[in-house]
Amino acid sequence: MERRPTIIDVAHKAGVSKSTVSLVLQNSPLVKDETRAEVRRAMSELGYVYNRMAANMRSANAGLIGLVINDLRNPFFTEFAISVQMALSARGYATVVANTDEDPSLQAQVVSAIIEHGVSALIISPAYGDEEATFGPLARAGIPAIQVLRQVVADVDRFPFAAPDYESGSRMAVEHLVAVGARRIAFVGGLEGRAVTQKRMSGYLEVLSGLGQQPLVLSGRPTRSFGREAAMVLQRDYPLVDAAICFNDLVALGLHSGCAEIGRAVGSELKIVGFDDIEDCAQVWPGLTSVRCDIAEFGHRMADTVLAWLSEGKPPPSEVITPVQLVVRASTVG
Repeated sequence: MERRPTIIDVAHKAGVSKSTVSLVLQNSPLVKDETRAEVRRAMSELGYVYNRMAANMRSANAGLIGLVINDLRNPFFTEFAISVQMALSARGYATVVANTDEDPSLQAQVVSAIIEHGVSALIISPAYGDEEATFGPLARAGIPAIQVLRQVVADVDRFPFAAPDYESGSRMAVEHLVAVGARRIAFVGGLEGRAVTQKRMSGYLEVLSGLGQQPLVLSGRPTRSFGREAAMVLQRDYPLVDAAICFNDLVALGLHSGCAEIGRAVGSELKIVGFDDIEDCAQVWPGLTSVRCDIAEFGHRMADTVLAWLSEGKPPPSEVITPVQLVVRASTVG
C-alpha cells in the first residue's frame, strides 16, 4: 500500500519548514500570500489530505516557541530569556523555557520533550557536547531552530547562528586598556577549547600580537568564584600584571571582590574589564568597565527573527553578528 504524504513531505516539496505548512493549514495571517500559494500547490501535487481531527488534538500547543538556555543562573542569559519571552508574548506566542545547566544529555532530553509538545520553533543557546543528540531530532522534525550566543554545530544553513560581536568587543577592551596605560594585560576566565572562549579572546590575542607582547591566559570556569581565586593568583604569581580583560562579568566581578579582599586597588593597581555589561557592573564600586552586548535588544531581535522565519517560510541569514560597545567605568579609569 502506498504511503500517504505527510506534512513533512509537503514542507520538503514547498521548500519551507514543517511549522510554515502548519501555519498555512491553520490559515494563519503570519504567512505571506506567495508562501501560502506555494504550500497549497505542493499539497495539491502530492495529494496531501489534511486530517483536521488530528490537528485539533494538537491545537492546544499551537503558538508555542521553545527556548533552551545553557545557564539561567548567569544574569546575562536570564535577561536574554526574559526579553525573548516578553517579545514573543507580545505577538501572541507562549514560550517553553528550559535550563540545561551546561549538560548536553539534559539538553537532548528537554529538546526531545519540547519537540513532542509540538513547538512551532526553537531558540537555543546550546551546551557543548553530543551535538547530534540534540540537533539530529530537530533536523528530522523539520522544526525551525536557531543557535544563539554560542555556536556548536557547523551547519548554519540548517541551524542559523546569531551572537554579539565578541571579537570586536575584546579588541575594544584591550585597546582601551592600552590607551589608559596598562602594560601587562591578562585574559581571565573561560574554558579552554570552547569556541565562545576563543571568540571572546580573539581580539585580545590580535592586539597583543600587534604590540609584540605575549598573552597571559588564566583559563577557568566563568564564575565569580574563579574570578576571586584569579585575584590571588595574579597577585602571587604575576605581580607585573596591571590589567585584565575577563571572559564575562561574573569572572570580572569575582576578580573585583578578590582585589578588595587582598587590598589591591581596582582601577589604579589593577584595571579590570568585564564582558556582557550585566546590571551589577554599574552597581559595584568602583563601577566595572564592560563590553555591552545589549542583550535585551538582542533577545527582541531573535524573537522577531524566528517569527519572520515562521511567517515567510525561509530561514534567516546563516550568521548574524550584532554590534557591541565598550562602557567605561571606574575599574579602568578610577
